Amino acid sequence: MRTIAPSVFLPALIYEIGNGAIAPIIALTALAEGTNAETAGFMLALLGVGQILGDIPAGALADWLGDRRAMVTAAGVAIVAQLSIYFSHSLVVLGVALTVIGMANATYYLGRVSYLTEIISVDLRARAMSTMGGSHRIGIFLGPFVGAAVISVFDMRAAYLVAVAAAAVAATLLIAVPDIAPHATQGHGARGELSSWQMTRLHRRLFATLGSAVFLVGAVRAARQTVLPLWANHLELSAERTSIIFGVAIAVEVVMFYPSGQFMDRFGRLSVALPSMLVVGLTMVLLPLTHDEIALTVLAMTMSLGNGIGSGIMMTLGADCAPRDNRIRFLAVWRLMGDSGNAAGPLIVSFVALAAGLASGIVAVGCTGLLAAAALGRWVPRYSPFARPRDMRAHREANAARAAEELPTL
Repeated sequence: MRTIAPSVFLPALIYEIGNGAIAPIIALTALAEGTNAETAGFMLALLGVGQILGDIPAGALADWLGDRRAMVTAAGVAIVAQLSIYFSHSLVVLGVALTVIGMANATYYLGRVSYLTEIISVDLRARAMSTMGGSHRIGIFLGPFVGAAVISVFDMRAAYLVAVAAAAVAATLLIAVPDIAPHATQGHGARGELSSWQMTRLHRRLFATLGSAVFLVGAVRAARQTVLPLWANHLELSAERTSIIFGVAIAVEVVMFYPSGQFMDRFGRLSVALPSMLVVGLTMVLLPLTHDEIALTVLAMTMSLGNGIGSGIMMTLGADCAPRDNRIRFLAVWRLMGDSGNAAGPLIVSFVALAAGLASGIVAVGCTGLLAAAALGRWVPRYSPFARPRDMRAHREANAARAAEELPTL
């Protein structure tokens, strides 16, 4: 784990600092150009749209260039897009650039998961993936503070220069740190033999079942970031108090990433996947019952605890299920399922809220979390060889037997 930190975890953390720095000011940038709040919200949504549009092309690019070169290319494209926002004052340029940044992010995320899948052993896979998820969370957490510090010295648009610098440093690390040889249990598989469409058809049953669970998990996780501020506003809490509640909740989430990986590697994937979705789903269902700041804070912390213990679970399951040959194409479709869920989550809240009120919208997405838990419990054991405690015990026993066979005869 220590040996891969400079080539995997550190670039991921730094890259996410840039994304975190611009996240709070995207809507403000659009408003500064004279548009309305609805258009500003649409601009923010374009990042997610770009990720969805970029998932499948990202697979083709990484298949062609290789994982690390694809990540470097994505960072370079993101730098160009960030600079175009900084120098331009056009809403059209802003919209196009945000879509391009989303596509670059899709390529970067896919490349790092594929690269990590190849170089890490199965015994450390969940810890590596959860640490990757933790790096993402820490970067997103630190980004707004770094952006705020730079904005206080210069101006609001200077946050985009923070993103430029972060992407440049991440790309430099990827170039400077040498590649790590794949672990013996993983190894390089064949690439370029199947298109993403062919990969989807080949594994259509997996994507229709476990892929649906991934979609639901993405929807619940994305909606979580929407329902908390909406309900805080419903309780007439100030923006400052809402921010404090968010900060405390995120802190709980950040500290849980490594224990999550340890549990998955020791007791199987379901030991984390099921509690995570059950806790997040139940806390969302209970959220409309809170009527004061203290209750909301406790529930937000519990919700973040549930989400935190699930750190890296989707990446880990993707690595478990991905075939060695054409692995990158499989992971591209896998990410598309999750990113589509991320886009759908806030829409579920909005549509139900419009029809039946905010509380009903929050309960609906909470029930989606419970449905996700049921789907994971049903389909993870079918497709992941490391789903349950007995699967992990069998894996460890097989490793021990293999090691004993390889010992020299005395």
